[in-house]
Amino acid sequence: MTLMISGLYAGLTALLLLGLAYKVVKLRRFNKIGIGDGGNQELSLAIRAHGNLVENAPVVMVLLVLAELNGMPDYLLHIVGTVWIVARLLHAIGLNQGKGGLHFGRFWGVLMTWLVLLSLAVANIGFFLGL
Repeated sequence: MTLMISGLYAGLTALLLLGLAYKVVKLRRFNKIGIGDGGNQELSLAIRAHGNLVENAPVVMVLLVLAELNGMPDYLLHIVGTVWIVARLLHAIGLNQGKGGLHFGRFWGVLMTWLVLLSLAVANIGFFLGL
């Protein structure tokens, strides 16, 4: 069995991760801040957007791969993967708006991320239980 669908979303997640990391590096260089955020709110928010993706991506990617291996239908894998990518984009955009993190995108990005985590966790447990 190939893991083409989860591979697609892992690849898209990696590209998003690189984009967010680039923003952090760019802000560090522009503001001449080597470690931490130096009290710069824009850099602080960029660091959190990157960090939040790093915190969530491993679990989601493992659950997505397991769901694909366990036989989740392709269309469901694409729905979950698409919601994941949209959620992470919304979260990154919302957190980087410079409004202290209070933003439509951040709220919906977090909520959608949690729904993806919950649905993949329940699906994988369901596969184990034979449901």
